[in-house]
Amino acid sequence: MGPIGPGAPEAAVRASVAATFREEYGRIVAAAVRILRDIDAAEEVAQEAFEQALRHWSAAVPDRPGAWLVTTARRRALDRLRRVRRAGARTAALAYEAALAAPDGIPDVTDPAAVPDDRLRLIFTCCHPGLPPDSRVALTLRLVGGLSTAEIAAAFLVPEPTIAQRLVRAKRTIRERGLAWEVPVAAELSARLPAVLTVIYLIFNEGYAAHTGEALVRHELCGEALRLGRMLAELVPGEAEVLGLVALMELGASRLPARADADGNLVLLEAQDRARWDRASIARGLAALEAAGRRPGAPGPFQLQAAIAACHARARSWEATDWARIVAHYEALAAAAPSPVVALNRAVAIGLARGPAAGLAALDAIDAGALRAYHLLPAARADFLRRLGRPAEAAAEYRRALGLTGNAREQSFLAARLAACEAADPA
Repeated sequence: MGPIGPGAPEAAVRASVAATFREEYGRIVAAAVRILRDIDAAEEVAQEAFEQALRHWSAAVPDRPGAWLVTTARRRALDRLRRVRRAGARTAALAYEAALAAPDGIPDVTDPAAVPDDRLRLIFTCCHPGLPPDSRVALTLRLVGGLSTAEIAAAFLVPEPTIAQRLVRAKRTIRERGLAWEVPVAAELSARLPAVLTVIYLIFNEGYAAHTGEALVRHELCGEALRLGRMLAELVPGEAEVLGLVALMELGASRLPARADADGNLVLLEAQDRARWDRASIARGLAALEAAGRRPGAPGPFQLQAAIAACHARARSWEATDWARIVAHYEALAAAAPSPVVALNRAVAIGLARGPAAGLAALDAIDAGALRAYHLLPAARADFLRRLGRPAEAAAEYRRALGLTGNAREQSFLAARLAACEAADPA
């Protein structure tokens, strides 16, 4: 992001700060936590750094706003640490501050890449086994991904107050138990990996299909999830599921250039220009999937999802897609990691492999209780009803789906489908 220029309008400065917030929040909080060892204090320091940016960037936005913010947050965190020392906790604070100044402590950050593992340490802290699984994921999405409480609630398909309570309880538990801020080793690392992988994938998913806002895709979240996934693959190279997650994200990211048209509107997979898919990303994804397959043991959930994505990546066209193989992969996934969303995706695959009537029957067999607020269930039913020539019923489902999504691009797509069904309905 280059300088806006002297005397930049307040709106432009706020837009620049907001964009940088989304991109750099996790990095800034992680740098502050490493110094303060307190999440609430680190979030306050991050907020103070952004407030300083609002004041100082009115002259010009720096060429490297992320580095500016990390350095500012680090300095404010050290100031807080020194205040604690002066307030009476002299011995511990002096020893800790001396450790920070050691060669293997915290460098004077001018480039955020100088401390590449900070966010990874923060993820493992947030995913400590002492926290409930749902809280681990929610906390990491908040602190590392910078997602709002509303966005996390949408990702979990639960009410927003529920997520807010989980965040408060998780931070209190970390503080009261003094959970270590570190990357664990050996068996403890393996025990925490499933939650860590889920966190990274949910960050990617929010970027791939944003739940709210004007943009269909948030590339910075996809990029952040991929960066964290690749880092984790380097840290634990023997873990097949880590490679499976990297493969899944690479293959998903390969389709990002074709997911929206020139105006930012949604383009379904069946209508995408496959020439625009990123072949380098596909090659990386297939290589990671192949490497995961060489590890012993049955494939895990992320490997199976990557295998499904590989079927799409290998198909030269929508019509050439091996839907029977995709259904088989979904059957294995449903056995390994059953969930309402997996059941929904399996039903859609059945409809594309065996016809819309079979797909509709599979959808109707799902226990829809957990999906009552998930817009893709009525959207899938609407699509099969539309294909079966039942426009009035399809229109009713499109209306339901419209009321459940907060993304403007998805709303536009569903509204267009609804209008087409209403026009086709003789009534």
